[in-house]
Amino acid sequence: MNRWHVLAVVLSAVGLVAGCSPRDGDGAGTSGSALPASPGENASSASLPYAGAPKVANPMPSTVLSGDPCIDALTPEQVVAAVGVEAPGKREDLPQIGPACAWSNTDTGGAVGVSYTINTHVGLSGVYANTQPNSAVWRELPPVRGFPAVAHAGSKGGAIPVGFCQASIGLADSFSIDVSLTLGSSKKHTEDACILITQIADMTVATLKAKVGS
Repeated sequence: MNRWHVLAVVLSAVGLVAGCSPRDGDGAGTSGSALPASPGENASSASLPYAGAPKVANPMPSTVLSGDPCIDALTPEQVVAAVGVEAPGKREDLPQIGPACAWSNTDTGGAVGVSYTINTHVGLSGVYANTQPNSAVWRELPPVRGFPAVAHAGSKGGAIPVGFCQASIGLADSFSIDVSLTLGSSKKHTEDACILITQIADMTVATLKAKVGS
């Protein structure tokens, strides 16, 4: 998996990527402002959401993201469904954002990634404030098992990524997850990753809901 894809997932939620592009020219570049245009990193619940982000009506408890995403975010069976093979998860954490994990199929180039956006304390509001204005692709998605979600990819003014998309799902007003999908070689030029990303998002949210018994 192109390491840029993993980093783009975890960075995009707060717009930390600025003026960069993926090494292979068709990945997940998402540019944005330096740090969240927000009421503050430790925004109070009264100030959330903002920047047009939807409110999370029935939030999950924060404990849902207290574990290891390589263990808790996707089951082994879901990883096989997503990338076509059994694959170990590889941690790709960033202190500014939170824990992250990636699974890849080295034969096809297909990969998925999941990151927990817990250290910004602003959830989807950071995505709407920083990522939306700077994305080549921005699509509000139908709720994922009741939770608001949006798909996004690429940098505004740049080429739309081929075979790559990422989705941000708000599990509470103050925290969210990001899910990325890199299509394998057989689907890269024939399928829309921003449509297929909903399947990965649904699996991830279902697994996390089961973790907290909701």
